[in-house]
Amino acid sequence: MIPTSYPSDATMAAMTARMLLDIRAVHFNTKDLFTHASGKQAPTYIDCRKLISHPRIRATAMDFLTCKVMRDAGLEAFDNIAGGETAGIPFAAFVAERMALPMSYVRKKPKGYGRAAQIEGEMSEGARVLLVEDLTTDGGSKLKFVDAIRAAGATCAHTAVVFSYGNLPDTEANLAAHGLTLHSLTTWADVIAEARRGGDFDDATLSEVERFLEDPESWRSARGLT
Repeated sequence: MIPTSYPSDATMAAMTARMLLDIRAVHFNTKDLFTHASGKQAPTYIDCRKLISHPRIRATAMDFLTCKVMRDAGLEAFDNIAGGETAGIPFAAFVAERMALPMSYVRKKPKGYGRAAQIEGEMSEGARVLLVEDLTTDGGSKLKFVDAIRAAGATCAHTAVVFSYGNLPDTEANLAAHGLTLHSLTTWADVIAEARRGGDFDDATLSEVERFLEDPESWRSARGLT
């Protein structure tokens, strides 16, 4: 049974944002921009992997994520918890332990030797799989992992992340079109609200970051960035 004493989704979002700020996983810099994996520059960067090095905060965040998934998807909705290579692997292990379920992980591509496996661990035919990752932007990487899970004969209708950007309007629609429901704990909006409450960044920086998040492409274009 899910404990009734767990905080509301809004409280968990704020608390998760606070934890990410406290461990300095959140980085804002409007002058020296960060280059993301896409090659695009931005004044924002978040490193959810830092959670694994902070046991008490990590445990709280994983309790929240497990509770949220079980509330939203059901108590007996899954047979296997899969992590996406590489950031999703530890979080999948933490969630699998809490849900007392088998864990596996999905490579970005088959390893190219031995069995040429893309799924590591045991994933049964027809298993209902929850894909766990650290974060999502537009959801694109999730679809590749889900396709690999489905190609292995299992099903995957849900993905859970600690952090979702929350400012890309097509993310959940794109995932839904692929038969996938997103469960996330916190977003940029939650982080900025908590940073304002806690005074973690000055108001000018937070306001500029908000302008970027409202329309990233226009913000980049105004600065001559691609």
